[in-house]
Amino acid sequence: MPTLLKRLWNIVTTVLVAAVVLLAVLLVGVRLVGLTPFVVLSGSMEPTYPTGALIYVKKVPAEQIQVGDPITFVMNEDLVVATHRVVDIDGENQRFTTKGDANDAVDGAPVHFKNLIGKPVFCIPKLGYLSNFLTLPPGMYVGWSVIGVLLVLLFTPELLKWAEKSDRKAAEKKRAAQPDTGGKPKGI
Repeated sequence: MPTLLKRLWNIVTTVLVAAVVLLAVLLVGVRLVGLTPFVVLSGSMEPTYPTGALIYVKKVPAEQIQVGDPITFVMNEDLVVATHRVVDIDGENQRFTTKGDANDAVDGAPVHFKNLIGKPVFCIPKLGYLSNFLTLPPGMYVGWSVIGVLLVLLFTPELLKWAEKSDRKAAEKKRAAQPDTGGKPKGI
C-alpha cells in the first residue's frame, strides 16, 4: 500500500474503532461504575432532560433524596420507569411527591421509597435515540454489522502484508531452485 493511503487507512480505522469503543462505554461500560443508563422518552423533564437524551442514574438510598432532586423511579405495576423532580417528601409513609419540570401539576400517585431506582448524575442529549435504535431490530443488526466490518477493516492490511510476504518467499524459493545458467539462455 502506498504510504499516504496507508496513513489514511490507519487514521480512518483508528477513528472508527475509537468511536465504537466510546459508544460501547457510554451504552454499556458505565454499568461497571454503578451507573444505569435510561432513555428519556417524553418531554416532561425538559429542558433539564430533553426527549431522546440518555441519562445515567446512580443508585442512592431514599434517605439521601431531598426536595428539588430529580429521581428515577418505577412508576407502576407495569414497571414503567420515569424521572421527575421531588417536590415533597413524606418520611412517615415513605413516599415522594414528584412532578415533571414541564408539567403543570404533580404526579397523580406518590412514589414509594422502595420504587426509587436512583438519582440522575448526568445526561447526554440525543444519545438515547441511538441507544434505542441499537437495542431493537433492525438497528441491532446494523450495530453488529458495523462491528464485523470494522474487524475486517482492522485485519485486512495485516492479511495483505502476510499474503504479500508469502508470495515473495515463494518467488525467492523458486528462483533459488532454478539452476544458474550464467546469464545465458538455456539450450544454447
